[in-house]
Amino acid sequence: MTAPATRADAPATATTVPALYLCDVAHVRTSPRRHTVRHRTYMWCTDPDRPPRLPYALRALARFDPRDHFGGTAPTIRAALDTYLAAQGIDLHGGPVTMLTHARVLGYVFNPLTLYWCHDPAGVLRCVVAEVHNTYGERHCYLLRTDSERGRPAGVTEEFDVDKEFYVSPFFPVDGRYRMRLPEPGDRLRLSIRLARDGSHPFTATVRGTRRPATTARLLRTAVRHPLSTLAVSAAIRLHGIRLFLRGLPVLPRPRHQPQEGVE
Repeated sequence: MTAPATRADAPATATTVPALYLCDVAHVRTSPRRHTVRHRTYMWCTDPDRPPRLPYALRALARFDPRDHFGGTAPTIRAALDTYLAAQGIDLHGGPVTMLTHARVLGYVFNPLTLYWCHDPAGVLRCVVAEVHNTYGERHCYLLRTDSERGRPAGVTEEFDVDKEFYVSPFFPVDGRYRMRLPEPGDRLRLSIRLARDGSHPFTATVRGTRRPATTARLLRTAVRHPLSTLAVSAAIRLHGIRLFLRGLPVLPRPRHQPQEGVE
């Protein structure tokens, strides 16, 4: 497998990419029924400008397809990101981006969450983009601006508050606010997203991971341990949804999704 090391203009906190993160994912509901879902998977940390080039025989194990992100029509994922950011009035001027995502495996991918840490050419974090997919084939992006982008004193920003705007779970309406804690990946990956509604926190998602070098041997071992990884994630989400429905949770109607500029 061939891939560049950290770019010369990358931020000092950036890790060498590409890398694999072996992850524990947990979804904890406390209302209207307490329910916890846990599963193990793996994610890729890479540069959307230059995704990894796998040996021909392994390419079916990891494909990074622009059709799976944003509007799905750009020639590259980075071009799609830049188009979306331009619609929000942000120009990175070619600065580096760190992307955390699932790759296509044997032609299939389901990406509940892809994250992009977006820096200017000096390596200063300008914003984070959280690209969310639901199981209905829809996608939505949350633009999370850093303090410097919001006119506050510049500093390291790891926590963001944003209104919920997208239908994900059929058991929660599209209201409330998310508190997202999204430090840029290092040796460890520690992400959390908490939903706040009516003075309570009925849902929390966490991702905990350990960085591993994206070598051919590591990818083969990981693919064997987690075959069809994103299909397994999609199936687990649907299975637990069925269980919640059978426990009596009502399914809330899904509002018509309004596509964003630069997003399908």
